[in-house]
Amino acid sequence: MLLLDATGAYHREVARNMKDSTRFTTPMMQLQNQEHTRILIVTLAETTPVLEAANLQEDLRRAGIEPWAWIVNQSLAAAHPASRLLALRAEQEWKQLESVQQEYASRIAVVPVQAEEPVGIDALRALAESD
Repeated sequence: MLLLDATGAYHREVARNMKDSTRFTTPMMQLQNQEHTRILIVTLAETTPVLEAANLQEDLRRAGIEPWAWIVNQSLAAAHPASRLLALRAEQEWKQLESVQQEYASRIAVVPVQAEEPVGIDALRALAESD
């Protein structure tokens, strides 16, 4: 948020010092332009991370930046675990997944917990194509 605040201060300073007829683009303007920038909010399917992500979304909206989508990462529910213990933990995630989908996000991707971190373009592409 400090970076966003600094970007906003820079934007205001540039705008104040430019003539009305001068065209310019600041980093804040780039962040606000949904044609050029897609903001993704990444969270876990747990109460505190979802609430913190929701607060971040509100801060972004106050700055004129609309998040494009939410990613719920490392979801046990999406992994459909066979272990009874993990299945019980996965069941607890559904409330948060529903909250994100119904209250906060117009687009949502739920990424199951992985045995190995997807690193690199090929691994991310494989993850995106699975399901």
